[in-house]
Amino acid sequence: MAKSVAVLGTGMMGAGMARSLLRAGLAVTVWNRSAEKARPLAGDGATVAGSPAEAVAGADVVLTVLFDADSTAEVMRGLALADGAVWVQSGTVGLEGTERLVELAGGTPFVDAPVLGTRKPAEEGKLTVLAAGPRDVRDRVAPVFDAIGARTVWAGERPGDGQRLKLAANSWVLSITAATAQAVALTRGLGLEPAAFLDAISGGAVDSGYAQVKGRAMIAEDFTPSFGVEGAVKDADLILAAMREAGTDDRLMRALHEQYRVAADHGGTDDMAAVVRAFGS
Repeated sequence: MAKSVAVLGTGMMGAGMARSLLRAGLAVTVWNRSAEKARPLAGDGATVAGSPAEAVAGADVVLTVLFDADSTAEVMRGLALADGAVWVQSGTVGLEGTERLVELAGGTPFVDAPVLGTRKPAEEGKLTVLAAGPRDVRDRVAPVFDAIGARTVWAGERPGDGQRLKLAANSWVLSITAATAQAVALTRGLGLEPAAFLDAISGGAVDSGYAQVKGRAMIAEDFTPSFGVEGAVKDADLILAAMREAGTDDRLMRALHEQYRVAADHGGTDDMAAVVRAFGS
């Protein structure tokens, strides 16, 4: 079972995951391309490495939490992992991206493990891990998943099945966030206080805790990032590619992609709740 973890990527999600691993008593080494994002973790007990190679040396599990497949491949290419180490890939990188990373892993055991959740669940160790990988490594990665997540859903043994489930789930997340934005903007546009929409659905069959949180952020114009709108654009691209592979109708996702793209043009580092701007609010 894993006792030491190297976390490569300490941005919005990776930093919270690293702290959750430290609270669980694991030895954690962190690295980030922008070193200033990794240094604060030293105060929580992490070792801050100066390079990816230094970070992975001797680690039982290497956890990558990077933006996309290209950045993950750039960091992992040529690294020498310890004998018996497992690579846990938690970025949302899509199907083609996962194929490339599995090839890059070579003989290193590879677990495809994107997560559901944003900054706060990452900080609290309450993510949902959507995992896929060989059964014989599951016990070895269990301490990592137990530390970062409230639960783990094993989608299968085939790398890529975690991504498949994540893309389906994210299609729902992108949809409900944009639908909330549309309703908030329409309520305001019709001359009512937009909070009236949230009050109307509150506690009913169509209510959603997520809609309430994002809707309040939209009304307050508080776009402090917990999931960046630039990431929403990237994920919509990956979902569209998966839809083409699956042969499902992509007209709704194409419309959503455009709305998030418009919002990202106003500020790509804003939270995805900023999609409300694309509806004229």
